[in-house]
Amino acid sequence: MNKTKISLSLAVISGLFLAGCGQSADSSDAAKSSEQTKMEKVMYPITKKGDVVDEYFGTQVPDPYRWLEDDMSAETADWVKAQNVTTQSYLSNIPYREKIEKRLSALLDYEKVGTPFIEGDYSYFYKNDGLQNQYVLYRQKGESEAEVFLDPNTFSEDGTVSLASLEFTQDGSLAVYMISEGGSDWRKARIINTETKEMVEKELVDIKFSGLSWVGNEGFYYSSYDKPKGSELSAKTDQHKLYYHKLGTSQADDTLVFGGTDAEKHRYVGGNVTDDGKYLLVSAAVSTSGNRLFIKDLTKSDSKLIPVVTNTDSDNYLLTSEGDDLLLVTNMDAPNKRVVKVNALSPEPKNWVDVIPETENVLSVSTGGGYLFAKYMRHATSFVQQYQLTGELVRNIELPEVGTAGGFSGKKTQAKIYYSFSNQKTPSTTFSLDVKSGSSDVYMKSKVKFNSDDFESKQVFYASKDGTKVPMIITHKKGLKLDGTNPTILYGYGGFNISLQPQFSSTRAAWLELGGVYAVANLRGGGEYGKKWHDAGTKLQKQNVFDDFIAAAEYLISEKITSSDKLAVMGGSNGGLLVGAVMTQRPELFKVALPAVGVLDMLRYHTFTSGAGWAYDYGTSEDNKEMFEYLLGYSPVHNVKAGVQYPATLVTTGDHDDRVVPAHSFKFAAELQAKQAGSNPTLIRIETDAGHGAGTPISKTIEQYADIYGFTLYNMGVKDI
Repeated sequence: MNKTKISLSLAVISGLFLAGCGQSADSSDAAKSSEQTKMEKVMYPITKKGDVVDEYFGTQVPDPYRWLEDDMSAETADWVKAQNVTTQSYLSNIPYREKIEKRLSALLDYEKVGTPFIEGDYSYFYKNDGLQNQYVLYRQKGESEAEVFLDPNTFSEDGTVSLASLEFTQDGSLAVYMISEGGSDWRKARIINTETKEMVEKELVDIKFSGLSWVGNEGFYYSSYDKPKGSELSAKTDQHKLYYHKLGTSQADDTLVFGGTDAEKHRYVGGNVTDDGKYLLVSAAVSTSGNRLFIKDLTKSDSKLIPVVTNTDSDNYLLTSEGDDLLLVTNMDAPNKRVVKVNALSPEPKNWVDVIPETENVLSVSTGGGYLFAKYMRHATSFVQQYQLTGELVRNIELPEVGTAGGFSGKKTQAKIYYSFSNQKTPSTTFSLDVKSGSSDVYMKSKVKFNSDDFESKQVFYASKDGTKVPMIITHKKGLKLDGTNPTILYGYGGFNISLQPQFSSTRAAWLELGGVYAVANLRGGGEYGKKWHDAGTKLQKQNVFDDFIAAAEYLISEKITSSDKLAVMGGSNGGLLVGAVMTQRPELFKVALPAVGVLDMLRYHTFTSGAGWAYDYGTSEDNKEMFEYLLGYSPVHNVKAGVQYPATLVTTGDHDDRVVPAHSFKFAAELQAKQAGSNPTLIRIETDAGHGAGTPISKTIEQYADIYGFTLYNMGVKDI
């Protein structure tokens, strides 16, 4: 099955790098500038304390900042404004902050072109001329001149309305695309005739966490929740439903396919139709790991949904199909995943036959040109093999060097497909692959002005607290002096089976150009070594993730790559939790902490929006006394202690983040400001009309990174750049 999934990630959009800057190597100089002395005396807005106390299994837990959870109150809005005034006052007085912003703007101003994909008679591709807030979607027929197909920059004046996803019919004549407003996960869907580019009917509204899957040219499946009462940005959304929309009918008349009863209640539901339109496969999950699977014969109007996988102990999804034969990807009895074949008329697991068996390496797989492309991870780096649909190995795909390859997808009829390759120091290059001969040709090189030959990237393995060997990739300029004075960013995530593979990012290149070090640790909780590695960082083993990250910091210091005075820790979302946990457990280990859109209140995270779906990784405070006490033991909001000097901290979030609601960050910042000892600033930067990250306009990205870089360098003792 080859459905085009378009995701304009923040990592792709923010192609930033900073060049030609130097820094002071001495952060302990007593003769600080008058500006720095002045800025250290931050006067924080007064944050009132309430008297809310919750009781968990006989233990009373105060929640003095509960009122900040009300994102609809004028009082919370006033607090946000006051905090932003304080933060921007501090950041604007950093003497080189404006210089960083101008430099970022100049360096971002180059043409960026995405990997092409085929729909109907056209080749489509995304392009940004330089400083456009959103990428523009172009199309081209044969050798004719490319034309604009969709320009998200016209969706709003400030660039805060973005293109979230796009799905074409098999013949390419119709498309449905979704937009996100202000970064929200709630979407609107617009259906267009691709020749005229005109909408064919009124847009659909109130769609969330949804794929799009067409049935011929007649209609499509999508998913959503009932719109919550109260705040749509923070109210709990717990019962996902799959709908079918028939073109030419009102959304109010859409057919509810799955999820409408208590027996069918799941938090994440999705539907995928086979390319020939014959079968619908429905996935239903209660958390972010594990799903039930059902199948429905669409050629029979009275057919029922037939269970295929009846429990949520494994992950299972449709890859492609040939008539009644289905190819599925699963980790059932295969923690590193395998591809299986089964007949749709008897699809139970007992009838599954391996097409690509499980190996010692973690598998992800795609289809293109009538072949399977198995993308394996070996210690978090890519190894790719091409297979026949029947499972015979065709060849190994030779990659330029050690790094990460992505793509390898396309229509069954395509003679050429495309893939990208990059690593921490090598900008992304797009290649075309002839699926018959296996030969690859460079299709397009990145135009970013960065000389990778000046840098080196190496993978090391260090011992965590319990002796587990953890990989980390460290990148820096060649000839780096190991004297402990190098500004270093240590980045991590460690959750939800997500793998951090080496990829080029111009935000990382900023540190490299500065002479800094960028280190990425592949912590437990991620997916780098399959389900076992993931599970080793979940629930009552979550501390393993924090121990892995702390051990990474200690390794960098012991090897004299950096020191505590020159070390910043960074992470977003679950990575924001990671930063919040390690900075409260080992505050003396880091100079700067940068928790972004973090999950920081571990006792209440499951009460907001879709948070309850994260329980596979975290457990909840309602599960039992042991789980409550474990969560309380590391929850960042609950472990800020008075009289402790915490690292200089810049908390970042968005006021429209309806995935990890900003109340997490609000409460954490309030606790830090009330209890921080010493002069390290504890600030919160709250972006307006912004969400969890995806779709952020480039103008806001430039401002955000200018603030982050300025804050980090300044608090590492950098006096000028």
